[in-house]
Amino acid sequence: MKYILTLLALFPFMLNAQRTERYLEHGWKFSHTDRTENAAERCNDSKWQTVSVPHDWAIAGPFDKDIDKQTVAITQNGETEATEKTGRSGSLPWIGVGWYRTQFTVEKGCQRALLNFDGAMSEPQVYVNGQLAGEWKYGYSAFIVDITPYIHTDGKANTLAVRLQNVEESSRWYPGAGLYRPVKLITTNEQAISEWSINAVTETIADSQTSADVRFSVSCTKPSQATTVTFTTNGETCTVPFTGNNATHLFTLNRITPWTPETPKLYELTVQLMEGDRVVDEKTVKYGIRTVQVSEQNGFCLNGKTRKIKGVCLHHDLGMFGAAVHRSALLRQLRLLKEMGCDAIRTSHNMPSQWQMELCDSLGMMVMAESFDMWRYPKCKNGYARFYDQWWERDLTNLVEANRLHPSIVMWSIGNEIPEQGSTEGNAMTRRMQNLVHHLDPTRPVTAGMDRIDNAIATGYAQVLDIPGVNYRLPRYEAAYQRLRHGFLLGSETASTISSRGVYKFPVVPRKSHAYDDGQCSGYDVESCSWSNLPDEDWAWQDDNPWVIGEFVWTGFDYLGEPTPYDTYWPSRSSYFGIFDLAGLPKDRYWLYRSHWNPKAETIHLLPHWTWNGREGQTTPVYCYTNYPTAELFVNGVSQGRISKDNSIPYTAITAENDTLLNRYRLRWDNVVYQPGEVAVVVYDENGQERGRRTLHTADAPAAVTLALNDELTDVVNGEFSIMPLSLMPVDAGDMLFLTARIVDNDGYACPQADNLLRVSVSGGARFKGMCNGDPTSLEPFTEPSMHAFNGALVLAVEVTDPTKPATITVSSKGLRTAQYQLPTGQFVR
Repeated sequence: MKYILTLLALFPFMLNAQRTERYLEHGWKFSHTDRTENAAERCNDSKWQTVSVPHDWAIAGPFDKDIDKQTVAITQNGETEATEKTGRSGSLPWIGVGWYRTQFTVEKGCQRALLNFDGAMSEPQVYVNGQLAGEWKYGYSAFIVDITPYIHTDGKANTLAVRLQNVEESSRWYPGAGLYRPVKLITTNEQAISEWSINAVTETIADSQTSADVRFSVSCTKPSQATTVTFTTNGETCTVPFTGNNATHLFTLNRITPWTPETPKLYELTVQLMEGDRVVDEKTVKYGIRTVQVSEQNGFCLNGKTRKIKGVCLHHDLGMFGAAVHRSALLRQLRLLKEMGCDAIRTSHNMPSQWQMELCDSLGMMVMAESFDMWRYPKCKNGYARFYDQWWERDLTNLVEANRLHPSIVMWSIGNEIPEQGSTEGNAMTRRMQNLVHHLDPTRPVTAGMDRIDNAIATGYAQVLDIPGVNYRLPRYEAAYQRLRHGFLLGSETASTISSRGVYKFPVVPRKSHAYDDGQCSGYDVESCSWSNLPDEDWAWQDDNPWVIGEFVWTGFDYLGEPTPYDTYWPSRSSYFGIFDLAGLPKDRYWLYRSHWNPKAETIHLLPHWTWNGREGQTTPVYCYTNYPTAELFVNGVSQGRISKDNSIPYTAITAENDTLLNRYRLRWDNVVYQPGEVAVVVYDENGQERGRRTLHTADAPAAVTLALNDELTDVVNGEFSIMPLSLMPVDAGDMLFLTARIVDNDGYACPQADNLLRVSVSGGARFKGMCNGDPTSLEPFTEPSMHAFNGALVLAVEVTDPTKPATITVSSKGLRTAQYQLPTGQFVR
């Protein structure tokens, strides 16, 4: 999609040169060849690869175990001896140098031109017409380059070249490579609204929640004594003078709706920069009206109302797209999470993209915006520690200034599991960083994720923070609460339960860091890591203790890299932590979280699947995840008993010897003997009234492929359809559609272990973009139109190229009936 924002000449006295903002998306050239002449205007790039930005140069692969192979001890995981880690950073070719080149023009007489990079991986050097115009170091940081001195203003084409460099052992996960976020060209008059300077601060909201005092502010590049600014919003307008470079005004706004995850109301603010009677610059932005407080008495409050945070951590990669950001992929992620009942994300462990924050604003998703994974002490040899001393202040400033207008952001994080938390040096560093954030934005609290909470309390590191964030360490919660000054704590990183979609291991017992020969983890949701735990344990602490103000689960989706517990196993190359797999398909754990986080929505989910050739007569436990308290299970019509959840069970660590706490949030029949046929569950409410049923069937041999669009989220394990409100569909060229391909038998029952090779073809007004099956051990490339199904399913993405033309997506497999999906001409539902 090409976004062009151009102000119209609405006033006859307006200057000729208008603000323009446009994304430089198409027509880029890319090469790995590293030569100084690549920056020159006349460099011959005709043989370079043609790409569009955002772009991740590494995602096409191939996977290779020797890429960034690290021999290290991961101290965060409690390791003391170094071992060879083959898939730690994703095993994709992200290391090396890459060059990008494109051309652009500006209006004749252009007075001011800027380039806004939302992120560039990494160490970008920006050249305009052969001259170095600017550079940055941190690949996750947004930054602006003033290119005014270097541009041609006579209508001649300008040449933009960007050099990027990624070095080995600079990341603990897959960072991606290249111009993976948008690049925007901005032109204005010399006198203009300063970028990132417009802000809206809600000072108070009336008890009635219908009026609020909101302060608006802006900065100007070169104000004179005649310069004023006009703010217009919600039917109100006011013109005020500048004091120095800044202007501000407090509005009392009536008939307002405060921003919440449930009511994500956004308002428009138009800012006009005036020089006498002339409009010299104008910009319209969106903002929300909301307040954030956190206290011992009330915990976390949004608009004065206490709520517990139900959040997940998200790495920045988007599975089959790698690090390249796509609005449609971000939209899909957020809608899936909201349907689960999730109301917050943590951008772990990096600064977010603007597109992601805009979607969080409009969909209603609170955000912990994180900054760094390390400071001065390196967690990997060539990580951000190389740049911290010279760059942290600039990076942190850009994070806050670029994002503080977003109502979705409710707190800032200045670090994750920082080694300095155990030193007095870390105390002083924390204070300096938090003070800077408070100076830039006094309205939001600051936190950090601490994995050594006892050390952090002893050094005073934890006491400095506005919100003490504790990563895991549930047995230390009570002691931390007693010793901390705050009267509350946040589970800044929780669970790290591990599982593979559709994989079940026997016997079913809780295990820590257990590895199997096939490189998979059990979908019974009873496996975690040496430092982590199961969801039930987090919920017991949160439900029983008001001073635990919420959680951010590690993680919402699987991500590339960090294949714990298979750090030394090849070909494992992506994580197992996700509630959704790398393809965005729900694991069983999705339904467990949904039953707890979204109790008003009916959830009835059975696991495992019921197609077990060779397990006849063997014990095969059956679990039901449901929002109802009671259920009865039947196997081929024979009752296996009616059981209820036991809410009286207090927190006790779940072990192989004692897993009683699982009965508080799950319904379990541990002694079921497998027989082919069907297994059914009937659920009952608190009054004993039947409220629903779910049935699983033993599948026959694979017979056909089916296709469903992304608003039809399928319970793949059960073969049941759960139609969810995900139908905010694209209508513009460049937008993505996601379809799930499933393998079924002749009766339409899901074949839960099918691994047939599927081939995709797309014709008409769309094109194939990528596919992913969610298997963390698969080495098949995401960018080729053929891939094996993993446990009966995979997801494919198509890009709309011409919304005026119909498109046909076909998925075939040898010996199976072919599936087709027809996309009608422009008939997408909004």
